[in-house]
Amino acid sequence: MGRFKIKKQDTFIDMTPMSDVMVLLLTFFMLTATFVKDEPVKVVAPGSVSEIKIPEGNLLTIFVEKSGKVFMSMDSPAGMEKLAKEMKKSHGLRLTDKEVKEFAQVSMFGSRKANIAAWLKLENAERNSFLNEDAKAGIPCDSTNDELKDWVGAARAACGENMGIAIKADKNIPYAVIKKVMDSLRSIHENRYNLITALKNEE
Repeated sequence: MGRFKIKKQDTFIDMTPMSDVMVLLLTFFMLTATFVKDEPVKVVAPGSVSEIKIPEGNLLTIFVEKSGKVFMSMDSPAGMEKLAKEMKKSHGLRLTDKEVKEFAQVSMFGSRKANIAAWLKLENAERNSFLNEDAKAGIPCDSTNDELKDWVGAARAACGENMGIAIKADKNIPYAVIKKVMDSLRSIHENRYNLITALKNEE
């Protein structure tokens, strides 16, 4: 009696569901990823074994670079816009509505209040060059002219009690400079803030 011959069939795998899953995963990661903001002024933070994380939202960051200049940034354009509007209202910052919108898009600023409008008129590369090279750059933070406390106070008024404050200072900065920043914060009763450090292995 003859055997039945089973006809061999080509194996076919439908890849459509897999491509759908890949697109969904890619979309998920794109929407949930946190992009690191470009910092025009580079600050090399000191090492620390602490693993305490700073708040991810509604955060004001104060940068102190190695020559002692002080800069600031909010974590979002909405926060920067609120800050500019509050400074206009409470401290006479002279910016037009268009300049406020432009201010909201910068990643970092640091200048006397009187020079902010002129700084905003520069091209992006010129702004960064000013922050890094100009002797007039930096937010004043001394006993004769302490504009830092005005900016921080305005940020608190604009962004509420839940706003976090972080200080990122260069590892080579003298303690006296950091103390001036801390004294400025203390003068407006801002006694709680995070210090940003780079993680290192515990010896």
